[in-house]
Amino acid sequence: MENNLTTIGFIGSGNIGSQLARLAIQNGYGVVMSNSRGPETLIDLIDELGDRARAATPEEAAEAGDVVVVSVPLKAIDAVPTVQLKGKTVIDTNNYYPERDGNIPELDDESNTTSELLADRLPDAHIVKAFNNIYADHLTSKATAPGTPGRRALPIAGDDDDAKQTVASLIDQFGFDVVDAGPLAEGWRFQRDTPVYGPEFNADQVREGLPQAKRYAEMD
Repeated sequence: MENNLTTIGFIGSGNIGSQLARLAIQNGYGVVMSNSRGPETLIDLIDELGDRARAATPEEAAEAGDVVVVSVPLKAIDAVPTVQLKGKTVIDTNNYYPERDGNIPELDDESNTTSELLADRLPDAHIVKAFNNIYADHLTSKATAPGTPGRRALPIAGDDDDAKQTVASLIDQFGFDVVDAGPLAEGWRFQRDTPVYGPEFNADQVREGLPQAKRYAEMD
């Protein structure tokens, strides 16, 4: 496999996490799934995913993954393990929903971004923002082979080039082209209420849409 990855850990096994786990299994990876409610609540998902999947605690999933996906509600990021993620590539799939997460002042005034909040918690990890602008069920239903005309593209953002390349390779394997949106601070350009959040855009359309994103203050 590319990048010598064999196992992907998941902290959060909800809609996005479970769909990404299905793609990982389809592409030959092992997965270690976790959630806040305990491994015993993941029995049905593990049975579906098969022999290359196991349930664990978040700490165990973080330790086991060559790459780790964090897919928990933003209000729960203080529960994300820290020690086990040092030096690792961490994929952040999150969006800010005040109706779910409560109001977070530094996001409301746009002095910070969701992925930078996670990076503040995990200063020794390499955070890459990805998979947050696509509906969960489209991850498995809209994936296509490389070279497919009009292939859907997903943006990424991050500060570490090697980590971004690792994640870009995974995204390509999983069925999507990749557009690099720049450093982690630019991840807001594909958050909710931006042009590329949701639509089935190809790479050229994503590149066109990213600069059109506006901060909420600019939309008033």
